Amino acid sequence: TSLSNAEEIVDGICDALIRIDARNASYYKKNAEKYERKLENLDDRFENTVENSKRNTIVFADYFPFSYLADDYDLRYFSAFPGCSSESEPSAQSIANIISVVKEKNIPFIFYTETSNQKVADMICEETGAQKLLFHSCHTVTKKQFEGGISYLDLMEENLNALKKALN
Repeated sequence: TSLSNAEEIVDGICDALIRIDARNASYYKKNAEKYERKLENLDDRFENTVENSKRNTIVFADYFPFSYLADDYDLRYFSAFPGCSSESEPSAQSIANIISVVKEKNIPFIFYTETSNQKVADMICEETGAQKLLFHSCHTVTKKQFEGGISYLDLMEENLNALKKALN
């Protein structure tokens, strides 16, 4: 979910394609540059959103594969699971800590990821009055999304809208 890392990935893909098919190098470079401009534009919008928001803290009732994104925009975060934990349930202490943070900081929205069963989010929302919002990890899409042509940029655009809501 790091847009700056996505730019590096685009560069790597472009370089690999050029090594395989040097005759079409200008085509690959042109398309990479076009895509990178879209990434940069979205990155600017994320930065603007965070800089002009009421708060800079986000809470996830899920695992947290977003540390690069949080670091990119100086977001403070709390999560029910450490990192991309493979644990199936957070500890009672972890949930209690999240509930405490949400109440103390008056956090209006709790994030969950697309693969979540949302039980932890529901529990935290019930205890705090917060609402839940989807934040895409960009790891998984449904068959319907895939067939509809959803892209990384589309998912990140949805994340930006969710972030705007949560931070204000």
